[in-house]
Amino acid sequence: MPDTLQDLATEVRSKNAGPFWVTMEVFLRDDAGYLVAADEEFLNETVIARLYGVPAAGVEIFRIPALNVVKISFPRPIPQGSLRDRDIHAGQHHVPLALLELPGRAAGG
Repeated sequence: MPDTLQDLATEVRSKNAGPFWVTMEVFLRDDAGYLVAADEEFLNETVIARLYGVPAAGVEIFRIPALNVVKISFPRPIPQGSLRDRDIHAGQHHVPLALLELPGRAAGG
């Protein structure tokens, strides 16, 4: 039984979208998984803001049903390549999203 968003996906990835933005994409296995991930009650700007410590007003979510994809973009809290940037390619930002617990589920159980 799936517990986290990554359990419904073939891939959850993040990538650099320029020096000031991060983009994450969730590629869902099927229509049923897409319906869960695309549900605005489950995955919305407030959830992303909480996971990544960014203002909800700056979060953009694109739901693409024809491809079973949810794409999320938000301003980088620290500009790419700056002194405090620990992930210059934004390649590790997807982890909190991938581990997001599904509604009514408890991770690991």
